Amino acid sequence: MKSSLIACAAALLVLAATSAADAKGCIKGAVVGGVAGHYAGHHGVLGAAAGCLYGRHHAKEQQQQQGRQQQSQTNGQGKL
Repeated sequence: MKSSLIACAAALLVLAATSAADAKGCIKGAVVGGVAGHYAGHHGVLGAAAGCLYGRHHAKEQQQQQGRQQQSQTNGQGKL
C-alpha cells in the first residue's frame, strides 16, 4: 500500500513537472512502468519514471513519423 502511494505521488510529480504538450505518452508509460516496477521487486517509483521516459520517447517518434508521412503525401500531390 505504501509503495503504491509513493508511485502515484511520483507519477503526479512527473506530470506536474511537464507541460500538457510534453505529457503525451508519459501518463500511460508511467502507469505501466509503475505497475511493472511494483511487481518486479517493489520499485514502482523507478518503474514509473522509466515508463514515463519511454512513453514520451515513443510518442515523439510516432509524431515525427506522422509528420514525414504527411510531408510525403503533400509532396506527392504537388507533382501531379
